[in-house]
Amino acid sequence: MIRSIVSTAVAGLAGFTATKAVLRSRLRTHESVVRTNHAGHDVSLAEGPAVATGLLAGSLLIEDPRQRTATLLATAAAGSLGAVDDFCESGSSKGLRGHLSALARGEITTGTIKVTGIPLASIAAAAILRSRTRPAGFFGFSQKEDRPWFAAAADVIVTGGVIAGSANLFNLLDLRPGRALKTGALTLAFTDHHRRVSWAPSGAIAGVTAAAWPDDLAGDAMLGDTGANALGAAIGVILAETATPAQRRLILAVLAGLTLASEKVSFTSVIESTPGLREIDSFGREVV
Repeated sequence: MIRSIVSTAVAGLAGFTATKAVLRSRLRTHESVVRTNHAGHDVSLAEGPAVATGLLAGSLLIEDPRQRTATLLATAAAGSLGAVDDFCESGSSKGLRGHLSALARGEITTGTIKVTGIPLASIAAAAILRSRTRPAGFFGFSQKEDRPWFAAAADVIVTGGVIAGSANLFNLLDLRPGRALKTGALTLAFTDHHRRVSWAPSGAIAGVTAAAWPDDLAGDAMLGDTGANALGAAIGVILAETATPAQRRLILAVLAGLTLASEKVSFTSVIESTPGLREIDSFGREVV
């Protein structure tokens, strides 16, 4: 177990470091990777692709083939679609409501591609997670399952919702230096790791988080949609794989509630006005 954690952590850190070095040498201060943050400072989006690549590198070493495939699929899709929104953004719609409204009007923007593509990829990853060794039935479930196909299909959809909802939530949190990384670390710290399947992917996330931490907390770089979506998807797979069906439904309800709340409430305002959350959020941050 320790060896798998260390190997995925090292792979994640190495993938992050190599990708960021290449991006920095080729792009440097190119306008395509520079954004202005909440404090009016220029920050680099190069961290996002580096995080996504590091997560994929670490995920390659996950021993369980179903979890490895599902993690690679969800992380790659979320990171790639996030990159499309980061670097090829079109349309002025913001937030889930804005993207869905644009889609309803027949307007295809990078945001609408992301909010439809990530859930579809997440459901595909969920079908892989819930599959068994025998030939699969409807929605990737073994026909040996005692429950009816529609119950199995519903669990796949809920599992996919957890993965997609997690990807979206981490994107919503990437509004202040270190916030998304801290949320990821705390989520893994409080995850029930009684099953070995959670340790290797957690190692990859830990390695990437350690590598991204200094520049992110300093306000020099940010995850962007690329890194935040990829990180959230990878964590979503862990949550989906370690939780019971009832727990997955609860997690999905919480994620859906937070997503809907974000349309009306500022997470930053809530965090900054809540003792405890405020201190955790600001811990180690050089830019406020």
